[in-house]
Amino acid sequence: MATIGAHHHSSDERRLLLALTLTGSFMLVEVAGGIWSGSLALLADAGHMLTDTASLALAWLAARLSRRPADELRSYGYHRLQILAAFLNGVFFIFIVGWILYEAAHRLLQPQPVIGGVMLWVAVIGLVVNLLAFALLHRGHGHNLNLRAALLHVMGDLLGSLAAIVAAGVILLTGWYPVDPLLSVLVALLILVSAWRVVRQSTHILLEGTPPDVDVKRIREALCRQIPAVKDVHHVHAWSLTPDRPMLTLHVTIDEPANCRDVLVAVKRVLHDEFHITHSTVQVEPASCIDEITADETPA
Repeated sequence: MATIGAHHHSSDERRLLLALTLTGSFMLVEVAGGIWSGSLALLADAGHMLTDTASLALAWLAARLSRRPADELRSYGYHRLQILAAFLNGVFFIFIVGWILYEAAHRLLQPQPVIGGVMLWVAVIGLVVNLLAFALLHRGHGHNLNLRAALLHVMGDLLGSLAAIVAAGVILLTGWYPVDPLLSVLVALLILVSAWRVVRQSTHILLEGTPPDVDVKRIREALCRQIPAVKDVHHVHAWSLTPDRPMLTLHVTIDEPANCRDVLVAVKRVLHDEFHITHSTVQVEPASCIDEITADETPA
């Protein structure tokens, strides 16, 4: 099983690196094409591809760093590095959206000519590149959350390329240049949605927020209902290193005759089977909460 998991991990890492190389390389081509043709839609899509290139880079970096063992200074390893980088990138991308919207407003007030032919060819090549990246990631291991998240970003790039193709077609057929900044606004909004989601999620994780799929009330109820020896569950704290690595600590008060080890095994089994939490720290207390007794004995 370990060999199979390592094979999937290595294969997914290669797919991420190939998709990153494709997306990053074409982003530079799209910037050059946008400047040459004068198309804001191409430049906006290049900005969108920049966000996705960074996302792919973070996913690839996370796959690489996750293999590094924990040490004395970093007992949890290097998993949080991707969260910090995601937060900084998300903030940066919001500023990119601001620039695109400002430039779009300027061009709507003062339309500028766009070389529709160059714009069309660059957008078509971009569509092909994004389709290749999509195919690479779509064939990856289905349980890799990093890979699935990267796949969603590439789908956003596909939409950006289609928007640029539509804008180029309208310009070639009608000569109506305002379609370029209008569609660039659409792409900018795609960037804003992705960037805001990244900032919100990374901030929640950095603030040790409770993972959205962890219901503390349900955990308490399930443990008390399914394990007869459990009298009370308290001091429950849930957070996550990364979106797919939830962490949990809790205290469990049990009946005096109960075996602590048996209760601990049962608690771990419920957390794993019902809530998919594989890393938990459980303090089993035979009578009452040790922390409360210690607090009562502390001199005022």
